Amino acid sequence: MNQNTTPQYYIWTIGCQMNKAESERLGSLLEQKGYRPSASADTADIIVLNSCVVRQHAEDRVINKLHNLAPLKKARPELTLAVTGCFIDSSLEQLKRAFPHVDYFFQAGDIPDWLVLRKDERFIPNEVERPSDAGWCQALPQSPPSSVYVPVIHGCDQFCSYCIVPYRRGRERSRPLDEITAEVAELARRGAKEVILLGQNVDAYGHDLPEKHDLADLLAALNRIDGLARIRFLTSHPRDMTAKLIDAVARLEKVCEQINLPVQSGSDEILGVMRRGYSIEHYRQLIVEIRRKIPGIALSTDIIVGFPGESERHFRQTVDLLAEMRFDMVHVAAYSPRPGTIAARELEDDVPAGEKKRRLNIIEELQAEIAGDINARFVGQTVEVLVDGKEKGKWRGRTRGDKLVFFSDRSNCPDMPGLVDIRIEKASPWSLQGKVESRLIGTE
Repeated sequence: MNQNTTPQYYIWTIGCQMNKAESERLGSLLEQKGYRPSASADTADIIVLNSCVVRQHAEDRVINKLHNLAPLKKARPELTLAVTGCFIDSSLEQLKRAFPHVDYFFQAGDIPDWLVLRKDERFIPNEVERPSDAGWCQALPQSPPSSVYVPVIHGCDQFCSYCIVPYRRGRERSRPLDEITAEVAELARRGAKEVILLGQNVDAYGHDLPEKHDLADLLAALNRIDGLARIRFLTSHPRDMTAKLIDAVARLEKVCEQINLPVQSGSDEILGVMRRGYSIEHYRQLIVEIRRKIPGIALSTDIIVGFPGESERHFRQTVDLLAEMRFDMVHVAAYSPRPGTIAARELEDDVPAGEKKRRLNIIEELQAEIAGDINARFVGQTVEVLVDGKEKGKWRGRTRGDKLVFFSDRSNCPDMPGLVDIRIEKASPWSLQGKVESRLIGTE
């Protein structure tokens, strides 16, 4: 143990929002066990690495981090080192041989026995606990930030040819609606203003529940919670984006007018090899219907460039689709083969690295132009911003459409309320800037 009287923990997290949510809850469990967060691994008594292997770069970072921690573990053998996340597969013995200095490996989304709280350690009221997911219910943050991630479905059944997630996180498992509702109500009682519902395929929520609740039903239940101002959800899949769900986003006042709907490619041929299960025409009509029912909706998407077999013609189809759809945000990544996936087994990674980089740059340049045009329309408008912190001397927050906003407060208020009205004065492709116009009722 370190020289401080209070033991400390350090959690290193890379990857998706699900990893961030699970790290937040692991930290809460450790704090309820008497630990306090450490700013550095060097002074921690427990170190947890929450890993990602979706891309090669992420896996390389995990491996480098593990190697870098070996000398620290040797110097302090009493230190507990644990690894979780998608780096963990079924080859546990192989992992133990490769990294003998690691004390524990546990699957993404699991609560290991040594972290489960005893009755005398529990902070969460009993009514929030449910036997099916008791560990995560105990792990709610005691002082949540203004916006909180809430996992609602674990795993994925889609088995896209490039994706390792179903092999590492397993099949889809939805949490009971009543359990999530009680959890979100407790988070709102503790001060959270926004929840972001998470799933590798969040639109599939509820299909495996006996009651057959779906995501639209869950949104309706959460919309009735007092004190909660905003609800978001991600990540969506075009195959599971239903008319009922679109209607719920349009109808429910607390559900934000923002949807992330990954398309991955503008080519039907490439989508087929990716095993995405929809056509570009289906996707295009889905976007048209969303925009018809939810005017002003902010839409984002994901793109993979350089997928095996992607020719210049296929790539240009993707560019044309993005130019046509004009998304608010595009997340673009170059393809890298993941061992264990269908693509890695059956397809040749035949697009050169330099060509992947060129294609990625083209899309980033196009999207910067589109996002700049979209964001420029906000200049002169007043928008509702949920404040989540400070950056470089300015307050920072997001609009209901997930636009990043920076602003100064002339009153020098040390604790900015959660929701404020901001009049936008400047815009760039990546953020908006403005000044406080008024504080919203009920936030002071």
